[in-house]
Amino acid sequence: MTLNDALTDFRTQGMKVWPADLVATLTKHPQDLVELAKSAKFAAIGTTADDFTLPDADGTAVSLGDLTAAGPAVLVFYRGQWCPYCNLTLRTYQVEVVPELGKYGARLAAISPQLPDGSAAVKEAGELGFPVLSDVGNVVARAFGLTFTVDEDVRPTMVKIGADLDRHNGGWELAHPSVVVVGRDRVIRFVDVHPDYTTRTEPAEILDAVKSL
Repeated sequence: MTLNDALTDFRTQGMKVWPADLVATLTKHPQDLVELAKSAKFAAIGTTADDFTLPDADGTAVSLGDLTAAGPAVLVFYRGQWCPYCNLTLRTYQVEVVPELGKYGARLAAISPQLPDGSAAVKEAGELGFPVLSDVGNVVARAFGLTFTVDEDVRPTMVKIGADLDRHNGGWELAHPSVVVVGRDRVIRFVDVHPDYTTRTEPAEILDAVKSL
């Protein structure tokens, strides 16, 4: 089963048991985000990423320079610990991607706008062995062109399902789930953005991008 097969299965099973109003919102919202993203300007392959430094779940400062010291960096932008699609994706990357990256001197880091406590929860629950960084205020995600503001009419539903972003993130701006591969020279080599947050970059795609460098 591929990652997206597993994500689809989770969504299909959920739609059978979630309340009708929740199903309606969670069906329309990803479609709206796809339309919104059509006018977005995401980071382009061949451009140079600015260096950044963000705190890991344990407070350790991690920079893009650190991540690219021995090879390319795989930057995984995710929504937060409240998102089951994100949690499934990160666990899959831990099992299927991370063990292969060492062959190429590459490192993976996950980035979200959630507060450090949320990053710590993600790392512990998923038994993740890679940095889980807090980009509070979406400074890094915005530099990659990945951010958007959640519509006000969607916010009550998100609060109802435990995704109160005022509490988790300090605001209602999110980054589209994305994978960005940056070379040792900090040049962006691969970008895959998923405005429909119920889909994600397959592990094989990430490894192919890293191997090509």
